[in-house]
Amino acid sequence: MSARTQHTNILFAVLGFVAVVIIVALIGFFALDRDPDIIQGQVEVSEYRVSSKVPGRILEIRVKEGDFVKAGDTLAILDAPEVRAKMEQARSAENAASALELKAQNGARKEQIQGAYSVLQQAKAGYEIAEKSYNRIQRLYDEGVMSAQKRDEVYANYKAMEAQMKAAQSQYDMAVNGARMEDKLAAAAQVGRARGAVQEVNSYIHETVQTAQMDGEVSDIYPKVGELVGTGSPIMSVSMMNDMWGTFNVREDQLNGMQVGSEFTAFVPAFNKEIKMKVYYLKDQGSYAVWKATKATGQYDLKTFEVKARPMEKLEGLRPGMSLVLKR
Repeated sequence: MSARTQHTNILFAVLGFVAVVIIVALIGFFALDRDPDIIQGQVEVSEYRVSSKVPGRILEIRVKEGDFVKAGDTLAILDAPEVRAKMEQARSAENAASALELKAQNGARKEQIQGAYSVLQQAKAGYEIAEKSYNRIQRLYDEGVMSAQKRDEVYANYKAMEAQMKAAQSQYDMAVNGARMEDKLAAAAQVGRARGAVQEVNSYIHETVQTAQMDGEVSDIYPKVGELVGTGSPIMSVSMMNDMWGTFNVREDQLNGMQVGSEFTAFVPAFNKEIKMKVYYLKDQGSYAVWKATKATGQYDLKTFEVKARPMEKLEGLRPGMSLVLKR
């Protein structure tokens, strides 16, 4: 065999081997399934915290962690003696204001009115005598019998008695009518102010009994019986088990058309079941989230989005914190 023929055979052998490798690689690429990207999320739940507007000492806690409560159920009772003392002060102020208003509305006492009436009658009698005396002296003066000096003295006494009668009439009218309209309005305003203070303190007293605002499950209880809690300090948390959703952190190259309103299937390892979910929230996590370069050279970066979705069907036993798995 010549050297040229041997060289050709070697070349064909190498080409054949390369062709076989390429064919095997293509078959492996198209025939074998690639592992999907795994995205893990978890179940979240809406919850609210129970807290009081007034500071106090925990007197009683009527529920335990894990208990299901309904709206209106009593959860905890606080002891706030300072609030009760303020209620006594507010009620006393209301009673005092009501008494002043009653005094302004009723006017003077009967004895004062009777006294003013007697003074008025006395002034009227004096006025009538002074008027008759003046008329008699005036006729005598007209006839030339009485001097002008004497007439002027009687006239002055007549006018004085008239003024005294008018003053007595004013005092009597004031006693009958009572306080001025402005005083009555001011007294009524004081009563309204005092009643508002009572209502305010009463609302604080209601805060010493904490009740459930909505149905849910008691997830955490923070203080112990006998401990002091401040204004707004959380006493317990209640989870609304009828409002659960799943949250996922998804890179934008894995969204694959996922948008608000779209549906997908998630795997729940706790039950070894799949559950259908519907996206209702999608938002980027901002500059603080981890970015991932598409290439080592970093042509552009991929951002992470927070995706929230609600189950489309109820899965008995689904609890907050359980894992949810997506395969993209």
